[in-house]
Amino acid sequence: MLAAIFAICGMTMVSCFSDTKKSTAVNVTDDASQFVTITDVVPDVILEIRYFGTYNFVGTRIDGYEEPTALLTRQAADSLKAVSDDVIKQGYRLKIYDAYRPQKGVDHFVRWAEDITDTLMKAYFYPDLDKSVLFPQDYICLKSGHTRGSTLDLTLFDMTTEKEVDMGGTFDWFGPESHPDFCGNPETGEYTGDNSKSPKGRSITPEQFQNRMILRQAMMRHGFKPFDTEWWHFTLKDEPFPDTYFTFPVKQLSK
Repeated sequence: MLAAIFAICGMTMVSCFSDTKKSTAVNVTDDASQFVTITDVVPDVILEIRYFGTYNFVGTRIDGYEEPTALLTRQAADSLKAVSDDVIKQGYRLKIYDAYRPQKGVDHFVRWAEDITDTLMKAYFYPDLDKSVLFPQDYICLKSGHTRGSTLDLTLFDMTTEKEVDMGGTFDWFGPESHPDFCGNPETGEYTGDNSKSPKGRSITPEQFQNRMILRQAMMRHGFKPFDTEWWHFTLKDEPFPDTYFTFPVKQLSK
């Protein structure tokens, strides 16, 4: 079970996915000097960059993803290192699906959403939705918090089983099943089993809910804030570029 992704609350909104907000001053730049390649700072992470491949809700490589790597601002990467050290002690590694996303990639999502005839990946990521509702129901937007460089999408990898941890749903699932409060209270960590928001009566188990909480709590302990519609999505609380959207492509950075 999986979650809603992008968010468009009208054409005046400037950010999606998380921390959606309005801004009067937005900067755009291709300066990558304050970014790092995540694996240079956090060598224990596993990368599965979904938008470099074809297993994503669009079904093709996304514009701006030139190499299967992941980038973040230096500050976000340093905090992620603390998260990694934390979960390793618990028997896990971090697995990253996406981090910095260039504006070109967001533009690709918008073009895809506008073409309601392109439903190639509907069965995998949005089977409960007609594609025509993605804009009006706040799933796609003109800008994303990922483009500011301190937001990432990730999960846990179990070092004992050598498998991805079961979160009860896939990354980038469009629907309430992806919300952190699905079947439980993320503030208390209590599993309630309440699946009334699921249009098809889907559910997750207590173990799957607890797995989501392990990731959430580790991220929050080290300076990241969660998003209320995606269990996998986190943004550095004190992000260094809250009003800057970057345009350089995703590829390995020179040290």
